[in-house]
Amino acid sequence: MLIGDGVLAATGTAWKQQRRLLQSQFTGTGMRRYEQRIVGAARTTAGRWNGYARTGQTVDVAREMRRFALDAIWRSLTGHPLDDGTEHELAAVAAVAAALPTLPAGATDAEGAVAADLARIDAVARHAVGAARDGAAGPDGPGLLHVLVEAAAERPEYTDRLIRDELVTLLVAGHETTASTLTWLYLLLDRHPAAREQALAAGAEGSAQRRQAIQALVHETLRLYPSAWILPRHATEDDTLAGYAVEAGTDILTCPYLTHRDPGLWPDPERFAPRRFLAPDGRPAHPGAYFPFGIGARACLGLQFALRETTILLEHLLPAHIPAFSSVPTKAAYGITVRPDGPTPATLEAPGA
Repeated sequence: MLIGDGVLAATGTAWKQQRRLLQSQFTGTGMRRYEQRIVGAARTTAGRWNGYARTGQTVDVAREMRRFALDAIWRSLTGHPLDDGTEHELAAVAAVAAALPTLPAGATDAEGAVAADLARIDAVARHAVGAARDGAAGPDGPGLLHVLVEAAAERPEYTDRLIRDELVTLLVAGHETTASTLTWLYLLLDRHPAAREQALAAGAEGSAQRRQAIQALVHETLRLYPSAWILPRHATEDDTLAGYAVEAGTDILTCPYLTHRDPGLWPDPERFAPRRFLAPDGRPAHPGAYFPFGIGARACLGLQFALRETTILLEHLLPAHIPAFSSVPTKAAYGITVRPDGPTPATLEAPGA
């Protein structure tokens, strides 16, 4: 209903073709095209936080993280910074995603319940696709959306509808998950302030050592609150799994959230310990022990993008600001992502203040 036939929902030959087209955009080489766009979004956020700190304004950290992540993916898709009007309209993406678990069972009734939000999303997508088709590159140059539009010239399956579906898929997968990860990280640092100090003390600004330490903060947050907390898989043939017979055609749910908290894999699994990801033997060797972005052929395309944008933002924000939360959510909400169940109001303090 939300992402249509985008790569996240596609199957079979269609999925293989769509993934092949997008894959090159998210390799190490492809990521270099988007590095400065992510930096631009991070600098915009850092400037906004400097203003909040000067005025003492209370901000919702979760909303700030969504705003940054949406700006980063929008710049990468279109070449344009996120403007206030587009941000307002694309709030409908989060609204539909949050509503999905509680919608009516009937497809028609479910779609009707969020019809207004879907219409807003479609309008933004039509405008963006039209601009890309007209060759209207943004100040950062053409974006990923131009790759999809150019594909349509040679591949008839890339209709306006499929381009819209891929655009919305990338918006959903490219900002809601990152925003949740960053929000959880700040809530964890509020309880474990020494972890922030240790990361910054690992090396000078811009050093590989500091970047690795910040990445360890991100990975440990993803261990506790993985981007994809539950994943459906379909058995294509008979098999035996942990002693249980699995018949072909069976749907199976895997749960990174539980695997990452398994004491048989992770010592003291409920403890926030970023150093697990810095020590050579700090994490389990089995590849199935840690898979916050999924695993196998259908692992998330945007893994490298997500890690780069979280790291770049934290390199800008961690040295300058410490959120002082006036209240924090007491539990998690389990929907498309696992996110804090409630607002995250805070004022921004200077380190050592």
